[in-house]
Amino acid sequence: MSILVVGSIALDSVETPFGTAEEALGGAAVYFSYAASFFNRVRLVGVIGKDFPEEHLKLLEGRNIDLAGLERADGATFRWKGRYDYDLNEAHTLDTQLNVFETFAPKIPDSFKDSDFVFLANIQPGLQLQVAEQASSPRVIACDTMNFWIEGAYDQLRETLKSVDILIINDAETRELAREPSLVKAARKILEWGPTTLVVKRGEFGVLMFHGSSVFSAPAYPLEDVFDPTGAGDTFAGGFMGFLSTQEEITEAAIRQAIIFGSTLASFNVEDFSLNRMKTLEMQEILDRFAEFKLLSHFEEVETTG
Repeated sequence: MSILVVGSIALDSVETPFGTAEEALGGAAVYFSYAASFFNRVRLVGVIGKDFPEEHLKLLEGRNIDLAGLERADGATFRWKGRYDYDLNEAHTLDTQLNVFETFAPKIPDSFKDSDFVFLANIQPGLQLQVAEQASSPRVIACDTMNFWIEGAYDQLRETLKSVDILIINDAETRELAREPSLVKAARKILEWGPTTLVVKRGEFGVLMFHGSSVFSAPAYPLEDVFDPTGAGDTFAGGFMGFLSTQEEITEAAIRQAIIFGSTLASFNVEDFSLNRMKTLEMQEILDRFAEFKLLSHFEEVETTG
């Protein structure tokens, strides 16, 4: 099965209490692709500038990632600079230079249009819808968004959601999108707009999944070392969609397991800056941590006495 992702490719400069990284490889499409490539072939659509380092291209080409949809435009690559304090759930943006990403209009190669799984990373909702409409017969379309689009392109986003099977956003975005203070009520409302599944990312508090009338809660992995949370959400989405792409049938059980694989990949990503930890990651490590994840909330039922 093939996975198509459309989103940003960036050079990030990040500062945390535990170190810094300058001009590091980043962007939603990059984190997603790298994580998903552990499970299946990924087709990446994005834009870079003339200044994009060749070493980053070689890194991606060395993975199971098809770069035929990568546009090389005149100008500079998208750059983001941010800082995290000890509350690593909140990023403080210091500088954003959209550069070639500002006029990015995704062009889906004909060879990509038959992709079985499509992930619309965080870009303008109208562009997301255009990509969804270009996919010939996808099994699953998943989507991410952010408060900027919820506030500035609400109607477009609502229209895009009609074509989306799975929405992956954080808890604040869920409440803002539905305009509901209750996360449960917000989820129910969003599921009436098109998506059949809502996956709510809650950072160090784990993940909630709403699917029909059922709710699934997954914990976050208790890590000793957390250096940089940049890209954790997109890495989660990559692991999530990557595992789903290995399934013949997309059942609720498969979605639940995909959430744990997504959380597993994200837990590795935050252990170092950029893709540094992911570069050394082996599939056996993923499987071992997945098994540990299963034990986190497992308990045996005991009989009550008295």
